[in-house]
Amino acid sequence: MKNQLYAQTIERHSRYILPTYAPQKVFVRGEGVYLYDADGRRYLDYASGISVCNLGHCHPKVTAAIQEQAAKLVHISNLYYNPVTPVLAEKLISKCFDGAVFFANSGAEANEGLIKLARKYGNRTGRNEVISMENSFHGRTLATLAATGRAKYRKGFEPDMPGFKQVPYNDFEALAAAVTDKTCGILLEIVQGEGGILPADAEYLKKVRALCDEKDILMLCDEVQCGMGRTGTLFGWQGAGVEPDAFSMAKALANGLPMGGFIVKRKFTDVLTAGTHASTFGGTPLASAAALAVQQVIEEENVLENCRIQGDYMMARLREITAKYDFVKEVRGRGLMIGIVLDHPAGALSALLLEKDLVTLTAGETVLRLLPPLVITREEADAGLNIIEAGLAEYAKTLKDGE
Repeated sequence: MKNQLYAQTIERHSRYILPTYAPQKVFVRGEGVYLYDADGRRYLDYASGISVCNLGHCHPKVTAAIQEQAAKLVHISNLYYNPVTPVLAEKLISKCFDGAVFFANSGAEANEGLIKLARKYGNRTGRNEVISMENSFHGRTLATLAATGRAKYRKGFEPDMPGFKQVPYNDFEALAAAVTDKTCGILLEIVQGEGGILPADAEYLKKVRALCDEKDILMLCDEVQCGMGRTGTLFGWQGAGVEPDAFSMAKALANGLPMGGFIVKRKFTDVLTAGTHASTFGGTPLASAAALAVQQVIEEENVLENCRIQGDYMMARLREITAKYDFVKEVRGRGLMIGIVLDHPAGALSALLLEKDLVTLTAGETVLRLLPPLVITREEADAGLNIIEAGLAEYAKTLKDGE
């Protein structure tokens, strides 16, 4: 079964799907923190679909909500009301600050919305430049690419969209020096994901907030990866002691169904008016029902507390495990958004762990990225940590043999 299904899947993929990814395995089923291939081999998933399946795969309450809504109403467009999406909006607003939500399909779309919000607001007074951070990642559209602080993603897609500049992350002096009378927004991640699992300093964020207040600049937070509980609070900024003027969300919002959006403080809800922004599939009844179930699970199953407890435990153990390896420079992160920083490219280690039935990711070039489901148990955490411990020992041997 395995060989035939794998061969057919890979052959069709290579023939009919653009080669913008390089898949490594064929998975056919997921349950909780595990993925299964066609041969029944089980893998512990410490990637969560890149922080999308934060409640694990096929959570029964989310699955039931999708099934029930799919039999009622899937899509009617935003030209008409539906009874599900406003309930979701109210639920999300109740968990952050008074304001309003725009629903989209993806993180890139959500960040595009933040950029449009800032420009629409700033253009009232002739300001339309957005400052973002080096090593940031905000999406693959032309605008979000221009905001992304990693030049390799923009290679071949020049010219860059104008109106963006990047400054070093966690460097307030550099940021303040970059602000001009054209600056309308400052866009940043509370924890840089693709850039290497790098958290922002608390004092830095407070200074950014004060600068934005002083200059009437919108403080914009990209919560696409670090949001929806990943850092131990529902939104990353809630654990950082600051409130943005608007923030994006996506990935885990509907635990696997494509859904994104951004939330804007009440005083800025008159910026994007009818006809100035839209999304055909944004906030469908189906996606909204799934997202409401996600919020229900987060509330009822103490997901955020579990994230904090297991995250602290895993980082402590990882620091013990990695202490004897000179090639490991640091273990860092927040909650269950964890990075093991190497002085070698991390891809080889990630591939080695995959062969040991542990799914991981990389970030930047030298960071092994761990994003386990937020519902992970202590037993499942220990199982993954034991694989990482064995994998590091084998990886160290390959480095020594290669000298």
